Amino acid sequence: MMNTVHKLILPPLAALCLVTGCTRMPHTPASTQSLQIGAAETDITPPVGYRLAGYFNERLSTGIHDPLHAKALVLRQGAEQLAIVCCDLIDASLSVTTNARARASQLTGIPVPNIVICATHTHTGPLYEGPLRAHFHETALKRGPTDPQEQLDYAAFLTERLVSTIAEAQANLRPAQLQAGIAQQEGLSFNRRFWMKNGKVVFNPGRLNPDIVRPAGPIDPDVGILLARELGAPQPFAGLTVFAVHSDTVGGTEYSADYAYFLEQTLRHAFGQHFISALGLGTCGDLNHINVNEPAMPRAKFDIPKRIGGTLGQVVIEHAQSLPVVSRPALAARSTILQVPFQQATPEQVADARRVMEKFNDASVPFLTKVAAVRTLDLVSLSARYPMEVQVFRLDAETAIVCLPCETFVELGLAIKRASPFKRTLVIEICNDRPSYIPTLKAFGEGSYEVTNARAKPGAGEMLVDAAVRLLKELKP
Repeated sequence: MMNTVHKLILPPLAALCLVTGCTRMPHTPASTQSLQIGAAETDITPPVGYRLAGYFNERLSTGIHDPLHAKALVLRQGAEQLAIVCCDLIDASLSVTTNARARASQLTGIPVPNIVICATHTHTGPLYEGPLRAHFHETALKRGPTDPQEQLDYAAFLTERLVSTIAEAQANLRPAQLQAGIAQQEGLSFNRRFWMKNGKVVFNPGRLNPDIVRPAGPIDPDVGILLARELGAPQPFAGLTVFAVHSDTVGGTEYSADYAYFLEQTLRHAFGQHFISALGLGTCGDLNHINVNEPAMPRAKFDIPKRIGGTLGQVVIEHAQSLPVVSRPALAARSTILQVPFQQATPEQVADARRVMEKFNDASVPFLTKVAAVRTLDLVSLSARYPMEVQVFRLDAETAIVCLPCETFVELGLAIKRASPFKRTLVIEICNDRPSYIPTLKAFGEGSYEVTNARAKPGAGEMLVDAAVRLLKELKP
């Protein structure tokens, strides 16, 4: 049984700049100006047969369990506008988000730094970028003139859909009230890194493993909730839920938004079939849904995402009426782009990686060897100092949203919340980009999968924390 929710915290960039520390000064609208909110969603499901992302092997989609969507919320107060877009994808491609944000800004007038595009990190969405996709695509082209799995230029298709979704959400702006709060829910997420009896840290060591000593890190039980309600309406018409647990509970070869879909279905049952439910993924680079202290039990395929999404939905529903209104909204945005030191691959490592890729489907190749090969080939295309954007959106004097790139370790998100001057700080990962994992300095010393898969050098996560806290302090009224 899930623990019940036990706590609710109640409330009382022109263009991208690719230089270190570039920021945009926020507007300071009068809190008496009325708030308008618009929402929209668009289907972004590729054709069946397109490759699936999420694992280190080639998987071809065979069907659609539930369609993938991009969901946009646009908030406007006077001259200030913010746009939050959540996509049922494993990542937010920097090239796609850069193009989509720029075009959406031109179309809507929303400044680029005021637009964030984030991914829910579902592992049953399309593989449309990166060295693994490039390898499978190039292998297919060696067999024939075209790649039969890529009959659609998905990146171009996605860009168009993102732009149109933001524009539609803006067109749907109407006077509305915003509700904001943070509840807590235990029992859905677990740290997946463990200290073992041999003194090493291992990720996903298996259920009831007798060599487990203790988890190597914490979790984040916060459930961030935003609800948009037309003035006088009995039910909200859209919302954002933020929670930190990997969206990797489904597997298989059908497209699915993972637990985000069941969150949506739960909320639509309560709020109406047109309710738009966006999921923002909290910092969960080292978290998943597996409780190693319990044995594996036979389950129907979608039992786990139903449980996670359904439980989160009930948390939102339980507080929908009591969640106070943001009575003095004060929208503002600020962003900065850091130049983060990235690892560099040697010629020998690149040659070894290419040899590994040639036998990538060989089951005898160790998992971490494949991981290292993909990372090495990715580093070939990445600069030694890589631009990483941090955004902060202020909703009122007590509520802010922090947007980070990458699969960020939970300790880093918690550090931002602890240092934030805002009573309620929601932190979302995989925003605008996803150059793999961002572990803590401590985790880099411990090693294991996430560290092997990281592109950034040690200390990158702490740079993101410092930048986020600085922006939060600058935006605090």
